[in-house]
Amino acid sequence: MNPESDSGVIKGPLRGYHHETYVLRLDGGTQFVKVREPRAEILWFDRRCFESEEKLLRTLKGKVDRLPDVLDVAGMGFQGFIEGRTLPTRRGVGRSVSDAVFDQIVELFRQMAQISPDLLESVPRRCLQKDRVDDGDTDGFLERLIVFMEDQVYEKNLAEFGDLFDRLGVGGESFVRLKKKMSGLRRRPFGLLHADLHRKNFVVDSRGQLWTIDWELAMLGDPLYDLATHLYLMRYPEDQQRRMAAEWSRVVEKANPGGSYGLADDLDVLLDFKRAQSVFTDVIRVSLSLSDGTGFKWAALPWAARKLQRVLTAAAHPLDLAEVPSHSEIMAALMRRHRGA
Repeated sequence: MNPESDSGVIKGPLRGYHHETYVLRLDGGTQFVKVREPRAEILWFDRRCFESEEKLLRTLKGKVDRLPDVLDVAGMGFQGFIEGRTLPTRRGVGRSVSDAVFDQIVELFRQMAQISPDLLESVPRRCLQKDRVDDGDTDGFLERLIVFMEDQVYEKNLAEFGDLFDRLGVGGESFVRLKKKMSGLRRRPFGLLHADLHRKNFVVDSRGQLWTIDWELAMLGDPLYDLATHLYLMRYPEDQQRRMAAEWSRVVEKANPGGSYGLADDLDVLLDFKRAQSVFTDVIRVSLSLSDGTGFKWAALPWAARKLQRVLTAAAHPLDLAEVPSHSEIMAALMRRHRGA
């Protein structure tokens, strides 16, 4: 991730899920900015709250440590490029992070917990009014996320993937069952959420300092949802996951009293939501990954079916699945979908 000092003006594309990113050096100097181009083929499965990531970053400057700078170039705001490395990953359970990185993540949560919704009133919002709920209405917050998933992920892609969803046992009735299981959360004061704190959105620089990037999915809402999303995406070893939950609770409660209320019961509920959410997004992404426009990737089919079987098994409880399809049944469903497509 280090731009070479003797390279050309542009470095890239650095490929992420939502964007292809190019790194530009300003005036041949040592300052680098990011220019991002949304990938044409991407499907957006996440609700976006703020109109401009750059405007949000400007507002957070001085309130949250080690965020990308926003530089004005020809009347436009560009994010500075952070030189360093992202956190390492491995298949299955993620690797533990060092104590130094762990402590900096905890500090990030503490600083975010201090930012109340009124401090961000000046940042224009893009989310619809119907998707906003009153401060502290954690049930309403989660219910709006479920409705968004139903409308913008499931219903929007029903024509192309409806038969595949049905064959995997996750039709429209799944959302009725999910809403029933997800109700009854404790009320917590809302705050700023990054909503996408995974290993590739953390960059460690040459001095060991941790930077947090890609705030595009940030929102205002239940702080415990941010912890659940972080734990789900990071795949910490079990002991480090328990430690992170305990440290999160300690610092968030001091910074935003009541912000960790109900963690013992509600964290499992929110983790179940993340497992259920992954079913609908991964079914579409995995299915699309089996075709590159030149034909069906037969060699990747067993892997794809195994991945979906793991995701369905993890979400069996929140989606109330009586039975998870077998590996061969999932392969047959994927083949049928591509023959139909």
